[in-house]
Amino acid sequence: MQPLNYPAYDFRFKNRENKVYIFDAVRKKFVVLQPEEWVRQHVVQHLVSEKKYPISHINVEKQLTVNKLKKRYDVVIFNPSGTIEVLVECKAPQVVITQQVFDQIARYNLQLKARYLIVTNGLDHFFCEMDFENEQYNFLRDIPGYKVQQP
Repeated sequence: MQPLNYPAYDFRFKNRENKVYIFDAVRKKFVVLQPEEWVRQHVVQHLVSEKKYPISHINVEKQLTVNKLKKRYDVVIFNPSGTIEVLVECKAPQVVITQQVFDQIARYNLQLKARYLIVTNGLDHFFCEMDFENEQYNFLRDIPGYKVQQP
């Protein structure tokens, strides 16, 4: 797999039936290593290692319904109250991040209501904070790291 614009992480791999698998620490199992999965695993490691989000707050590849269609989000981070803090859309490195990609994550977020959005293909990363009052998102340089919420 090609190098991405993330630090080098120590992933676990295995080969089976002529396929390469990577260990997903969130799902606690090996998954087939595809280009988008390579990006997803880097994002998760970055969120845990650099941004200090607890792995127990992270969820990967779950189904949601958008306009009566079944879709799957890539990564979400829940805050301690159980609402979604961060929604991540991962694309393979060769996929250019376009307005259509932002429209996709925006549609998902109409239902999920995450405070922060990340769109990445592993090479280019975009960070947004939602402004629900004005129904728009504002671009950021990065998302904030994890903060322990005080009761």
